[in-house]
Amino acid sequence: MTSTVELPLWLVVLALLLAAVAALERVLMPSARWFLRKRAERLIGRLNTHLARPIQPFRLMARADRIVQLTYDPQVIRAVMDHARDTGVPEPVALQAARKAAREIVPGFSALVYFGVATRLARWFSRLFYRVHVGRVDAALATIDREATVVFVMNHRSNMDYVLVTWLVANRSALSYAVGEWARIWPLSAMIRAMGAFFVRRNSRNTLYRRVLARYVQMITAEGVTQAIFPEGGLSLDGRVGAPRMGLLSYILQDFGPDHRDVVFVPVGIAYDRVLEDRLLVEAAQRGDRRFRGNLFGVIGFTLRMLRRKWKGSYIGFGSAAVSFGAPLSLRDWLVHQTADPERLGTALMARVAQVVPVLPVPLVAAALREGALTPGAVQRRVEEMVAELTARGVPLELPAGGVSEAVGEGLTALLARGIVADLNGLRIASGKEALCAYQAGPVEQHLGR
Repeated sequence: MTSTVELPLWLVVLALLLAAVAALERVLMPSARWFLRKRAERLIGRLNTHLARPIQPFRLMARADRIVQLTYDPQVIRAVMDHARDTGVPEPVALQAARKAAREIVPGFSALVYFGVATRLARWFSRLFYRVHVGRVDAALATIDREATVVFVMNHRSNMDYVLVTWLVANRSALSYAVGEWARIWPLSAMIRAMGAFFVRRNSRNTLYRRVLARYVQMITAEGVTQAIFPEGGLSLDGRVGAPRMGLLSYILQDFGPDHRDVVFVPVGIAYDRVLEDRLLVEAAQRGDRRFRGNLFGVIGFTLRMLRRKWKGSYIGFGSAAVSFGAPLSLRDWLVHQTADPERLGTALMARVAQVVPVLPVPLVAAALREGALTPGAVQRRVEEMVAELTARGVPLELPAGGVSEAVGEGLTALLARGIVADLNGLRIASGKEALCAYQAGPVEQHLGR
């Protein structure tokens, strides 16, 4: 028992490494998990005392558990059996396909990432580009039942929408977004999952996938998870609020019943003096497709150029961004007077969204110049006329403290700097920039019924 045993050095090192791994797995990791879980529980407890709508227990489940819950939900199992019967594939293969869809859809959620990292980054990033304004906030928002599921319904102008609204409603709740394939880029995808967003294949024709997605949306709605959706299904190509797609709204409506907690839709209007992707969107509209040619490296390069300008003191920003919140619509009250028609509901919601889109200086000036060449004084008079008409229509206006004259100055400065407007014997739209100017003027012209 006391004799000496000689071993090769590599074997000793291997044994020590295996012992360290075992100690880490059996002793240190459980302690670390316990420590982190306790800290997370205390964090969530503190957050829930400050949030208008506390974080729901469903969102705190481990992602693996939610994937299992979704995969073996009775409605998903029924969809698996239907898929197997209709396509002739074995049921285990269909179940595996449903499990794969569930893994793709179900997000993780980290309160630390959402409130400790994401909302702070969102605030910094928003203020880097814009002067951010919160416009009209309907008083009825304060009376929403705390047990109801709140769904923010928004127009989709820019990918900055996610950033802007995440920060602005951070004192109310943690939002769950439906995001498209663009967000499945590493490492962006990991951050987005940790924020509780779920990925959607927007143009998928796979029936089983759509039924798994529908069931997930219905589950989080039944559990009271606060959501934010863009019913237009994509970025606006003309600057206006478009017609809704019925996907997520129809899923919510299909599952709603008398014993279901109420669903309250809150219309949200978003406006920018300059949309970061406006040139890409105008080009896509002219081609008649949505194959945007932006990429991750282009976004990073653009951000670095703006940071360099800011460092040198030559950065003037992109003007204002504004968000307004309209009167909420209770689904339970809606169904008392209306049929369960997704298209009618979607049309009514998008009409409310269009009504609360704020009007900013650059779109105002662009709309004025769309009528032809004008002198600076004529531009101001035309803008004053439009402001009076918009005010009479109850449209939210977010103008500088100096009023219309300062708004005209800001709008003209921005449009001249970008080459959209030329000063040649009067202010006029520059040649070749007509489509970009029309895009800028879109929100104002929609408000005015043009």
